[in-house]
Amino acid sequence: MMRTLLSFAFALFLLGCNQAQTSGESGASADTGQGPYIGLDGRKLQPVNKSDSEWKAELTAEEFRILRKKGTERAFTGDLLNNKKGGVYTCAACGLPLFSSDTKFKSGTGWPSFYAPYRSEHVAEEKDLSYGMVRTEVLCGRCGGHLGHVFPDGPEPTGLRYCINSASLDFEDRQP
Repeated sequence: MMRTLLSFAFALFLLGCNQAQTSGESGASADTGQGPYIGLDGRKLQPVNKSDSEWKAELTAEEFRILRKKGTERAFTGDLLNNKKGGVYTCAACGLPLFSSDTKFKSGTGWPSFYAPYRSEHVAEEKDLSYGMVRTEVLCGRCGGHLGHVFPDGPEPTGLRYCINSASLDFEDRQP
């Protein structure tokens, strides 16, 4: 009995960062209305709108499944989970800076976690009612790519935990 309860609790815990995988065509970009988008070089960036076929040509199959179809990677499998280098995490689809290594923390959930975005306008949020839960989905503010979810159980100073798929991110080392 205890083993069954523990298994159920662990499954619910892992589901906390799990995203719904949807089907259908979606080339639309998130319109957050929060521009301008500022890149690492300080220049204004324009929203990116591409068709699914254009995204498929540019992204790996895993990146496409996660970023464009709202998929998720298995817990503890992402290549950026244990990255401890200083730098900036960018959108794997459009290169927008999303999170700084300064805000990354070890959450124990199996996905890279951050307590704040690089800039608030670089991420968009939408209500996610999948799996019978109410969660907040996190999207790239420029291309609308699915990144993961944000939860109110993170560390100070924000109290937020941005639970993000490694496959939705690229990493740029800080220059010495």
